[in-house]
Amino acid sequence: MADHQADELEQALRRAVRGDVSFDTASRALMTMDASNYRRVPDGVVAPRDADDVAAALAVCRERGVPVVARGAGTSIAGQATGLGVVLDFTRHMRGIVSLDPERRTAVVQPGVILDDLRTAAGAHGLTFGPDPSTHSRCTLGGMIGNNSCGSHSVAWGTTADNVHELDVLTYGGERVRAAQGLHDLPARLRDGIRSLAGHHLALLRTGFPELPRRISGYALDELLPEKNADLARALTGSEGTLGVVTEATVRLVEAPAARALAVLGYPDESAAAEAAHTLLPYGPLTVEGMAADLVAGASGLPKGGA
Repeated sequence: MADHQADELEQALRRAVRGDVSFDTASRALMTMDASNYRRVPDGVVAPRDADDVAAALAVCRERGVPVVARGAGTSIAGQATGLGVVLDFTRHMRGIVSLDPERRTAVVQPGVILDDLRTAAGAHGLTFGPDPSTHSRCTLGGMIGNNSCGSHSVAWGTTADNVHELDVLTYGGERVRAAQGLHDLPARLRDGIRSLAGHHLALLRTGFPELPRRISGYALDELLPEKNADLARALTGSEGTLGVVTEATVRLVEAPAARALAVLGYPDESAAAEAAHTLLPYGPLTVEGMAADLVAGASGLPKGGA
């Protein structure tokens, strides 16, 4: 983007947004990367204060054809949190837990909430949020919804999509959407478009998607099928902000185990361990992980693995 265009974009955003607008070199440099090897320099960064700020920023960018990247904590490992145009940084202001209902086992959160903050709040009621990536101390719920995060306990509690109930979303076109099961609350254009998409591709949507418990790549268009009650919240989870920007999410909580135990099993090789993994699932483990023998060489008290 030319300097004069960037200046005009910055001034327009400052007029429209109550949050922070940063076009300086340092702020842009901080947003050039995530946990991957990809690097892209944005034109500027906006830290919105609320959904109205997000709508205002999208309107400014839409009028000028500027791309928008919704960023969580930048923990993505494939470049999803990097991009040109304007980066929306939700970690500065939109990081609150709006409400937590222990009886219904749900929480309403803003996209910048750190996972461990939600887990701490839920833990006071004996609950937790099931998906727990290794970056749980810094990843955000918005980022987890963006890439449908899993974590080691997905065996027990599924992916983020399995734990999302409703999403408040703003489209790039400026429409406000409450994404849930069913399409009755959607703007007519989106409702009719989704029904047309699903209706014209019923056979492909029913047969072209593998039944995998951790299917986390590509658009989950099969969630729009009528027999799934057109679950738009699940369909949007994993779309990396390309279909809309999440401004609030209602997520499901699960009961945290009162006690945990660890079982360590030894196998002669990786193939034998892989063949045995599915036989452990009927026992309801919280997680099933593999570890090569050379990583625990010398550890005492463990069963012997490897050849």
